[in-house]
This record gives sequence, C-alpha cells and structure tokens, in this order.
Amino acid sequence: MSTRICLVRHGETAWNAERRLQGHIDIPLNEKGQAQARATAAGLAGECFAAAYCSDLQRARQTAAAIVTRCGLAPEFDAQLRERHYGAFQSLTYDEARTRFPDAYQRFESRDPAFVFPDGGESLQEFAARIHAALHRIAQAHPGEQVLVVTHGGVLDIAHRLATGKPLEAPRDFTIPNAALNWIEWHGTAPSDWSLIAWARQDHLADTLDELPNA
Repeated sequence: MSTRICLVRHGETAWNAERRLQGHIDIPLNEKGQAQARATAAGLAGECFAAAYCSDLQRARQTAAAIVTRCGLAPEFDAQLRERHYGAFQSLTYDEARTRFPDAYQRFESRDPAFVFPDGGESLQEFAARIHAALHRIAQAHPGEQVLVVTHGGVLDIAHRLATGKPLEAPRDFTIPNAALNWIEWHGTAPSDWSLIAWARQDHLADTLDELPNA
C-alpha cells in the first residue's frame, strides 16, 4: 500500500529574507513566517493525517505547531529532517560565502555531490542519503496512510529529486517557497519507488519567498 506525504518548508525567517545560510543554526520564524504557518494550517484544514513529523529546529517546530493544532496531532521531532549542515558557510549570506570561500562556493554552486563544506559540513551525497533514509522510514511506518512532514528547503530539494529521478548535480528547475505544500508518494515496494503528486502549491499564501540558489 502506498504512503502519501505532504512536505512543508518552514515559514519565513529573518535570515531567509537576508539570504543568509541557516543550516543547523536554530533561527525562529519572523512575523511573516508566523502568518504563513497559520495560513498553511488553514490550507490543510480539510486534510486528514495519520501522523506528523518535524525537524527539531525551531523554525520547523513553530510552523508545525500551527498545523498540528488544527489536526489534533502531536508531531514527532526528528533531527534527521534537519537542513543540510553548511559548515563554515552557516550564518553567512550567499554573497559573503562567495567572497570568503570562492573555490568552495564554486563547488557548492555547481552542485558537486562530493563537496564537503569546511568545518564540519555535509556533502550533497551525505545529505541526500540522510533524507532518503528518513523519508523511507516514515513511509514504511504508514502504509496506506497520509502523513505530514515539516522541514527545510534543502530537504525538499532532495525529496523532489527522489520523487522524479532528477540527479543531485542537475540544476534546480523547480521552486521551493516557504510554507508551500508539496506532495509525494511511496508505493510500498522498493526504497526508490517514489512519485511526485503536486509541488509548490501556494494558493493559501499571499506572498512567499524562494531565496535558495540552485545549490
């Protein structure tokens, strides 16, 4: 039996608006992000979820809190659903990172799957493996059910590629707006047996941001 997953990127933060890399740094929603979380909750009011999973970082937790209050669920917080660890790039704007680490930034921007950020960051391959494992584990736990996952932009990039077969190194040609609704499905056979149902639905949002580079 298939598992249907609704993936939601957290609402906007001040660092999103500044185009500053957050990674594992724990930044809260700004006022606009809090409004987006409430709008997303209203947009999902007609949906029934068997369970809710959420990154343990507060921008995702705050977004999930608005949604699960309407659904009557208690989310399970999971560090495996965190954003990619950007190492020395964390807390820098994209322009600052490009200036300070030009060679490393070029590898990041080109989506080199083996590139590891300096100072403890993850490669794209490592990050994708973490997200594949987390989504597969969630899907296996809920055959025939629909679940909610509240997470981060980088995670959604990996999820879209998992569902469509797009290579990690291919430039991004799809949007990842804050607080939009993204639906994928696992068909209950192989770990790779995923499909895309709908992506970046934002009818419930008045204004939203996709500040992420192709990387």
